[in-house]
Amino acid sequence: MSLVEMPRSEKTRTSDSRTKAADASSAGFVSRTTLNFWLDALLLAVFTALAAVGMVLRFVFPRPTQADGHTLWGYDYDQWSAAWFNLFAGFALLILVHVMLHWTWICGVAGRIGSRALGRTVRVDEAVQTVYGVGLLILLLSIVGAFTAAAVLSLQIPS
Repeated sequence: MSLVEMPRSEKTRTSDSRTKAADASSAGFVSRTTLNFWLDALLLAVFTALAAVGMVLRFVFPRPTQADGHTLWGYDYDQWSAAWFNLFAGFALLILVHVMLHWTWICGVAGRIGSRALGRTVRVDEAVQTVYGVGLLILLLSIVGAFTAAAVLSLQIPS
């Protein structure tokens, strides 16, 4: 078998998945590739807006303690800051969706790396992959929550 040639079962599996994708697309569903493209395009647009608003906050307005009364295009510092936070929240949500759509691939790569490190094959079924994903999300949210709680408890208010 040459490098280009696939075994018969692999050819059938590939053509079957292409047929299913074409059927889903013609039935009104968006293909996974199209969904990934638009998600990535939206991520790029939101990231660009996030960077632009962040630059305005950092380099256009004076320090927040001195920004009272300053406006840019009818919006004050607090409104620009709220816009930045909303963009950040949207960006975080889009990143989460992006990781969810690629979770099987992420687990496959992690399994290959783990297999090389352990010297044996590591395979994890989809149910366990889902549990790992939910566990990772809970861990990350717990870290952010603990950091926020520590900041709230450590805030020093001038007397």
